[in-house]
Amino acid sequence: MALKITLKPGERMILGGAVLTNGSPASCDLLIENKTPILRQKDILSEEKATSPCRRIYYAIQLMYIDETQLADYHKMYWDLVKDLVQAAPSTVALIDSINEQILQRRYYQALKLTKKLIEYEQEAVNRVSINIEGV
Repeated sequence: MALKITLKPGERMILGGAVLTNGSPASCDLLIENKTPILRQKDILSEEKATSPCRRIYYAIQLMYIDETQLADYHKMYWDLVKDLVQAAPSTVALIDSINEQILQRRYYQALKLTKKLIEYEQEAVNRVSINIEGV
């Protein structure tokens, strides 16, 4: 069964490591008929935007997902980032454990979805600290 993806005008996606952009002024439909890594524009994080520890973790997993040729390098990057995060924020351990499980099973898309929750958690923590600092 094929996966149907509709791209809006100008929308980008990654398909099996290739970046595709809808250059048409109209939406276009793509039918993906085999298993391949797919990331829509809303799920793509550029290296420049990986500006926090959790975003860098997301970026490392994204690389694992779309480029298996350097998987060992991306895994090393991921485990180093996770080690630093857990040391700095032990409250992230439960979520990191869930992400690790997906990584070890090579379920990178599911790991990315969980990492979005980690990024939300990180942002909430930053917001709490900001409020506390402003209130002092």
